[in-house]
Amino acid sequence: MSSLPSDGETIAELRELYRAAEARAARLRLLSTSGRELAEADPSTLDAILSRCAERLAFFVGKRSAVIVIDPGAEGIAIHAPGPNGKELAAIVIDGLDALDDIPDEEDREAVRMELELMGATIDRIEKESERGELVAALKEREKRLEMLLERIFTAQEEERRRVSHELHDGVAQTATALVRILEGAETAAKKSGASSDGVSPTDVARSLVSELRRVIGGLRPTLLDDLGLPAALQSLCDGLEAEGFTVSQRITPRAQRHCPLIETALFRVAQEAIANIHKHAGGPCEVSVEADLHSDPVVLRISDHGNGPSEETRLRGDGPGHNVGIEVMKERMTAIGGTLEWRAVDGGGVTVVARLPAGHSA
Repeated sequence: MSSLPSDGETIAELRELYRAAEARAARLRLLSTSGRELAEADPSTLDAILSRCAERLAFFVGKRSAVIVIDPGAEGIAIHAPGPNGKELAAIVIDGLDALDDIPDEEDREAVRMELELMGATIDRIEKESERGELVAALKEREKRLEMLLERIFTAQEEERRRVSHELHDGVAQTATALVRILEGAETAAKKSGASSDGVSPTDVARSLVSELRRVIGGLRPTLLDDLGLPAALQSLCDGLEAEGFTVSQRITPRAQRHCPLIETALFRVAQEAIANIHKHAGGPCEVSVEADLHSDPVVLRISDHGNGPSEETRLRGDGPGHNVGIEVMKERMTAIGGTLEWRAVDGGGVTVVARLPAGHSA
């Protein structure tokens, strides 16, 4: 018959169990506290949180202090990135502890190893977030430079158009108009003398030349856009369509103050290109809708037609690079001012073009 344990033996066992329970609680407290702090770390708080975790770890193993050195080649106990082959990221220098094997208790040693893994995962996460942030910043800077380049290109184009328009107006158009006057005088003199004329009248040819020059000048840089603004220029495009037999419904809502010239020019060129495409693909006069909400957020320009529409190939490939230069140019113009453009061929014929510009870019 076995003998009952003495009071001394029972008390010793209870003390041992109590110490073991306290040790497990300390390990859980170490890992849970550090894990919570490390999970909330960001680039601005990482160093301070790592410092607190290192100090807590030193006290856990009975040492006075510990320091984290974020340097793959630093001396101390290595801290690695997650994974079986994780690269060395940093090291922890614990006063009086050269390696994990120097920790006598196996469970304490495992707790320290898990703590270092948490640190390594956090350092790796912050580094990757910083790398992604730098990459995103670089991409945004590149996009900004491209937008500025496009803006300069389009501005230079408009300045060249304005220069050519003025030169044609002040030079060639004036000469052609003078020619009309001379020919009119010659025809009047011929009629008075009784001379007959056969075929096409030189005066009509000259008048046609003047009309064509004025049309080209207006296309290069409409004076309405510079003098009266975008609503008047859009109205002129609508009037031109109606004069050609198109049925145009329009809703142009102006803004209290004009947009800057760059924005007005970009939106006008989009409208001009959209209407040029209607001439190309509609197959003749049809219903056209022009809507411009210039005071809304975002600013919206929408042009739709109910004509035959583009060819099947253009419908299938119109959004692809290089397949429709006009569409690409419209999109680039809107991108240059911070906007977007949507081109959509409608089933059954016709095309809808929608340009949008957020209020933040429409000052």
